[in-house]
Amino acid sequence: MKYPLMPKATAIWLVENTALTFNQIANFCGLHELEVQGIADGDVAVGMRGYDPIDNNQLTKDEIERCEKDETASLNLIKSSIIEDLPPRKKDTKYTPLSLRQEKPYAILWLIKRYPTELSSSQIAKLTGSTKNTVDAIRNGTYREAVLEAKSPMDVGLCTYKELERTLNRTRTKKDSAEN
Repeated sequence: MKYPLMPKATAIWLVENTALTFNQIANFCGLHELEVQGIADGDVAVGMRGYDPIDNNQLTKDEIERCEKDETASLNLIKSSIIEDLPPRKKDTKYTPLSLRQEKPYAILWLIKRYPTELSSSQIAKLTGSTKNTVDAIRNGTYREAVLEAKSPMDVGLCTYKELERTLNRTRTKKDSAEN
């Protein structure tokens, strides 16, 4: 289900300016009913300004009036061809905690030793959350610090066994299709 832009700010505006039930607002905004009740009580989103869904072409006044008359009715978001045609958002790079960042070179060395020809530098960089330049420097022995021990990236927590297996299978299927 599609939710309005800035759902919490939209919920604030609906609480302040309409006679809709908390349940109707919660379902429309994708929030919990208790969160909407907290907004009405002034406990949640204190100091946040409301976002008018009518002025921003997400709701019509008629739609709000229809739902105010019938407590069982649910609000429907106005369909927008612009929003519908947007490409899906790319997955953000994952955050690596400070405690794991020192482990990256050891994990890279482990992958290079175990899979020297199967994994490319870019695949290793993606698995460990590092850069291709770092992987190449470790591979060539020109990394700024001596990396003497190898640690499994799965044991350290930089990637999962499933991610490594998926990457290896992808490489093997490409190699098989190139040979045939």
